[in-house]
Amino acid sequence: MENVRPQYGIVRSFDELQKAFAVRSIVFVEGQSCSYQEEMDGRDLSSVHFLATIDGEPVATARMRHVGDFIKIERLAVRSAWRGLGIGKEMFAFVLDRIAETGCKKIKLHAQTYLVKFYEDFGFVQKGEMFVEANIEHFYMERVG
Repeated sequence: MENVRPQYGIVRSFDELQKAFAVRSIVFVEGQSCSYQEEMDGRDLSSVHFLATIDGEPVATARMRHVGDFIKIERLAVRSAWRGLGIGKEMFAFVLDRIAETGCKKIKLHAQTYLVKFYEDFGFVQKGEMFVEANIEHFYMERVG
């Protein structure tokens, strides 16, 4: 799988949205024991979703929401078989590029503690104390500018 070439895009169809939900279910509900109710939080219809596929197979996803004067990135997920190949970094960079096109300068997210460095590498700064969300330790992070 070293030579995989994912396709990254904005979700534009119901089929693509189902694929994004499948990745989230595999990663968060099954893999991290998040409850279905917490994962499917009712905010999906007001969000922009992103999907990475390899030969039509969904491998990664993310979503973003406009919240007041900032954009919040949520639900970045890569299926375990495709981790370690840079797909998460490429997906996140793709999302950041789309946000740049909106002109919004403030971006926020909740980072699982083991991913703080990943987000710092993209210019995000940890703010405040650790908190628990969906039974997982997180830090609030933001990037301005």
